[in-house]
This record gives sequence, structure tokens and C-alpha cells, in this order.
Amino acid sequence: MTNIRPFRGLRYNPDKFCDLSDVITMPYDRIHEPERAQYYELSPYSYAHIIQGKHMPDDNDENNVYTRARGYMLNWLAEDVFIRDPAPALYVLEQTFTTPDGVKHTRRGLTAALELSRFDEGVVLPHEHTLSGPKVDRLNLTRATQTAWGHIFMLYPDETGAVNQLLQPFLDSHMPALVRDRVIEPDVEQTFWVVNDPALIKAVVAEMATKQPLIIADGHHRYETALNYRDEMRAQNPDAPADAAFNYAMVTFVSMSDPGLVVLPTHRLIHSYTALDGKALLQALEPYFVVEAVSDRAALEAGLAAATVDRPRFGFYDGTYTLLTLKTLNAMAALAPDRDPHWRALDVAVLHELVIEHVMGLSKESVRRLENLTYLRDPGPGYIAVDRGEANFLFLLNPTRVDQVRACTVAGERMPQKSTDFFPKVVSGLVALPLHGTIG
Repeated sequence: MTNIRPFRGLRYNPDKFCDLSDVITMPYDRIHEPERAQYYELSPYSYAHIIQGKHMPDDNDENNVYTRARGYMLNWLAEDVFIRDPAPALYVLEQTFTTPDGVKHTRRGLTAALELSRFDEGVVLPHEHTLSGPKVDRLNLTRATQTAWGHIFMLYPDETGAVNQLLQPFLDSHMPALVRDRVIEPDVEQTFWVVNDPALIKAVVAEMATKQPLIIADGHHRYETALNYRDEMRAQNPDAPADAAFNYAMVTFVSMSDPGLVVLPTHRLIHSYTALDGKALLQALEPYFVVEAVSDRAALEAGLAAATVDRPRFGFYDGTYTLLTLKTLNAMAALAPDRDPHWRALDVAVLHELVIEHVMGLSKESVRRLENLTYLRDPGPGYIAVDRGEANFLFLLNPTRVDQVRACTVAGERMPQKSTDFFPKVVSGLVALPLHGTIG
């Protein structure tokens, strides 16, 4: 069963911050040094000070990025910069944005506390692998602050839209906050509500109880960190009640049927590769692909978009434009006989297993180390790099479909790296979940 609970969120004081645009941020893993500097410049109260603080050369056990985060939190609480909502609430975030094809979308997320469960319990399922480093970092921050600062972006099945139908009258009749992230995704409008109607909360909690399996879209490291923290706290507090807050994680749920649920493709730029030039590579791919030359970039991208669901297709640019359409999936069955058929049919799996590794001869280890590979959301810089001789060629991909994510996840398959780019990201700084005491 999916057990969600309302919680008394930790938020920026609306009496002090009428406009949250200067303090909200992208998730921690999207904040690098340039973005962090911009966030810091926008406000001394930027959420980045807590979720992506600066490491200093003289850091030690008593003074480090995590103790400083705790200091910011305590100071901001003392100054009423942060306040806790007086009663348990659910939270709704709508994000309105335009995709590269010019289409405007709105995606709705419901934020609640989700009772944690292991993946083998079947309620929550992952679709990608995690790395140890980010989990250690997030666990240290959680230990120091006893707070969940970042959202886990979770997909849930709701073909009838029942949850959003329950929420709609409240959203229509209550004034939201409108904010934008000014640094990384400034064109995304964020609309945020605090849902504090007890009867509505009860109805939403009951409806969500029927929704599973849940699939992690973004935030695998955060979810596994929450599990690790829960287990630590259970060991330290064996008599803690079942509703102890550390048994929960802060999750933003988006329906798999939401018309605003968008996955963008991640393209592959090949550089510093000497085994085959573009012409030789295309010849080597002819046993597996229909190789079709097209006239220009517009024709290449139009042909890529016209691919059918049963025939993976790639765009290829090495100074000339070529469409590559897979003839059959037989080669994938031979190369990856132990993988589920849904996994073998993924465009990213075909590209990596058949093209990059089998035909081009790059190892999985070299791909992980990015020795000859750069990932691109926008293919534009890839075309330019090839034209300048800074890269060998560019592979363009279609986005992974949500039904493919669900099929692979239910089959127990973890998808290849950079298979999904859910857009936009769920911003940080609108609400946080305290993990001390009990939930609610």
C-alpha cells in the first residue's frame, strides 16, 4: 500500500519573502560552481547555502559544509526566515513550460511524506543505478540537519486522474504563490499551493493508498539516502513509534497520465575516437540498420521524430546527415540475451550495446568514464563541435517514452545511464520535511 501523510512543512516565511524567486534553487545535483555563485549572489538566504554549500580547505569535524548547513537552518529559524506550518498539509506544485517543439505544458505534482519501503517490497521501484558518493554526501547533510531538503520525483499510476480531480476545486479557489528559478530554468513558471483542508487531505491520502507501483523518476540517490537514514535511526531508537518522521521521505508525485509529463532526449557526442571515421562506421552499421542519407538538419530531425515505436531510429551527423533505422531486434537478443525484451527495445540500449560498444568497440568502462562521450540535452553544440573538428560525430535520439520506463521498471530492469531527462526538475526551497519527532 502507498502510505502518504501530510506534514508540517518547513518553509520560507511568506511575511518576509513575498517573492521566492531569489531563494529557490534547482536540486542539489544540478548546482555546480557557476550556478552556486549566482544563487549566492541573488540572496544571503538562498536555499543553495544549505543543499550545496561550499567546501573549505580548513574544513574539519567541527566546522564543515554540513555543520554550516545546520547553522544556516538554526539561524534562519531563529530569525523567522524559516517557519513551520501550524498544521499538517499537502503541497501542490504546478510547473508551466514550453518544450523545444514550441508546445506549452503544465505538469502537476503533489508533495507529501511517503512511508519508506525497500525496493524488494514492490511499492517503490527504481529505474536507474546509483553511485556511492552522492549518497554519502546527502546522508551527512541529513544527519547534520535532521531534515529532508530535496524532493524525490515519483511517478504513480492514475489513468482516471482521480487525485488531480480531488485537488482541483481547492486549487481553483485558493491563491497560489508564483515563482521562477532565476538561474538554471528561468522560463519555468512555478505555481505552489499549501493544501490545508483536513477533509480534502483525508480523501487524497485514501485515494493515493491504491496507487502502486510507484516509480522513481528523479531522486534515486535521495531515496536510498532516506532508507539509509531510516535504518540508522531505527537502530539508535528501537522504541520509536511507527509514525516517527525518519520513517518517511519527502516525495513529489506526478501521475503517469499527466499530459504535462515530459521526457526529453539526451544526445551523444563522440569525440577523440580514432578507430572508424564516419563513412566507415556507417558501412559497419549496414548489417543492422537501414542507412538513409538526408539533405539537412531539418530533414534529419523530422525523420527522427517520425520513427515508429517498434523500430528504434537515430540521427547521425558527421558533417553529413544520416538516418539509422534498426532492421530487427535480433542483434540485441544476441548481444543481451539475459535482459528483458523491453530493455532490449530501448533506443538508448540499442545505441550503447549495438552501436557504441559492439560496432565502435568502446567498453562500458570507457563510456562510464566519458572518455569518448559527451551527453547533450541540446544537440546544437554537438553540430558545432563536429563542424569545428572538435568531435567525430553526433548521435541524436528520440526521448524514452513513459510506458517504456514503466515496462522496464516493472520487469526489474535498471535503464542505461542518461536514459531519461524528466523536464522540468522539481525545484528545491518551496518546502522541506523535518525528520525529528513524529510525522504530521
